[in-house]
Amino acid sequence: MKNGFNDYNRYDADVYAIRQRAGLSRYLSGVFAWMFLGLLVTAFTAFYCAGSYTLISAMVSNPLLLIGMAVAEFALVLYLSARIMKMGYKTAVSLFILYSALNGITLSVVLLAFTLSSVAYAFAITSATFGFMSIYGYITRTDLTKAGNILFMGLVGLVILSLVNMFLHISSVEWLISVLGLFVFLGLAAYDTQKIKRYYYEAAGNYEAVRKTAIMGALQLYLDFINLFLILLRLVGRRR
Repeated sequence: MKNGFNDYNRYDADVYAIRQRAGLSRYLSGVFAWMFLGLLVTAFTAFYCAGSYTLISAMVSNPLLLIGMAVAEFALVLYLSARIMKMGYKTAVSLFILYSALNGITLSVVLLAFTLSSVAYAFAITSATFGFMSIYGYITRTDLTKAGNILFMGLVGLVILSLVNMFLHISSVEWLISVLGLFVFLGLAAYDTQKIKRYYYEAAGNYEAVRKTAIMGALQLYLDFINLFLILLRLVGRRR
């Protein structure tokens, strides 16, 4: 009887583990689907705005407009990160799509500075490297928490260095920022993928929380992808 009871427990545990893996797979598929949708919205908005002479002229001739949009994007990310679990699911989705569209408007100016082939080349490299690091973050058994803390400090350093170089305009410093940023965001792609797995296990059983953390995870991966793309575009892109 005892052996039979143990076998039943093992069978029950195996079934639970299979269900957990299947649930995690569906969850991550949803996260990447939302991230892909955000990228599509950004790409469509960027190319549409790039074709609008009136809009581009307004942004180029009025730097305060671009700065205002950048501040709005930053505030939107902070608001989503801090309040997503307290807002409705549809609100979270709407804000994510809104952020993706706003980012597309600001990126339209950047894309015009580079040839279309350069943009496509940088996007292809970004997709390949981002995909590799995400897979690594998913399959590795190494806890990347400590690495994540180091990467976050590196990100803060990059922001400070970028702000200083806005006034100095030193090309060698700009190149250093790009190279360091490349490693930071490649690392963050792996770290955030692993962190999103933890989101699932922490929220498992709470359907609404799972849906909201999927949007939050998509936003984090979206930011990693976009920043990695912009860095690679600066490093390998050909200007018009």
